[in-house]
Amino acid sequence: MSDPAGHVLDRVEATGLLAAGRPVVVMLSGGRDSACLLDLAAGICGSEHVGALHVNYGLREEAGSDEAFCRELCERLGVALEVRSAQAPEAGNLQAWARDYRYGAGAWLASSRDADLAAGHTVSDQAETVLYRLAVSPGRRALLGMSARRGRLVRPLLAAGLTRSDTTLWCQERGLGWVDDATNEEGPYARTRIRREVLPGLAELNPAAEENIARSADLLRDEAEVLDLVVETALAGREEIPLDHLEALPVALARLVARELAERATGEPCPRAAGRLGEILALARPGPGALDVGDGARAVVEGGVLRFERSPERSRAAGR
Repeated sequence: MSDPAGHVLDRVEATGLLAAGRPVVVMLSGGRDSACLLDLAAGICGSEHVGALHVNYGLREEAGSDEAFCRELCERLGVALEVRSAQAPEAGNLQAWARDYRYGAGAWLASSRDADLAAGHTVSDQAETVLYRLAVSPGRRALLGMSARRGRLVRPLLAAGLTRSDTTLWCQERGLGWVDDATNEEGPYARTRIRREVLPGLAELNPAAEENIARSADLLRDEAEVLDLVVETALAGREEIPLDHLEALPVALARLVARELAERATGEPCPRAAGRLGEILALARPGPGALDVGDGARAVVEGGVLRFERSPERSRAAGR
């Protein structure tokens, strides 16, 4: 094994997300990232402790050959493979449906084996995720990206700081081969455009752009834990807050408190609530009032106390 490839192995082992004898199910598309992850998992955990899940959506002409490649790779590595065939809906967001199906099937399989579920996301994917969320959603949470662990779900390549170039090198050094999904490089999808157009442009400015974006997300997630504690302290366990208390807080904290209350009331992300703070504070001046702040949330002020509830339109939609 060459030094660069050996460095990849050392970095993944150092994360502790893959360990000898620890059971893990790898989500295997057949692309370079998941092929690299499967090979690393088999080597670190032991192939008898590794399972793989491949989902054949039947959406591409190459779906059959992708499945065949995954079967051959798993046989070569001595890994048990489970293949699921999925019937795509006739309408709707196919990308979201495929993601939900894949993670649902993976979570069930991992739970049934008391194993972790490993996804092959890299620093390159993290950069795409952060840029996409920043473009479509305001607020600091858009910048947090994906975590290295969430419950059973682990992302060892991301935790190790590996890029798509690293996984390509690993597969080449190990003679693994991989399959390419043309829809990842072509088509109208927003993330495809980020991968094809935005990130290459940033790399011209700084070759370490992907790593810097991902590292920033790591730092912001750490800081988010502190901010969440500060918000919880300000709320003191309440689901509402006197407006004079809210107004006395620093503006940045008051925005976070308003957003947290809105999200508790709706059970959904409400980034717009923070941006309507001035209008929310003004509600008390003429007396009791209410304001739809967006994202399905309504701010209600009565007796000088602010609370949030679902907006009537969102409540009616949920009841259908």
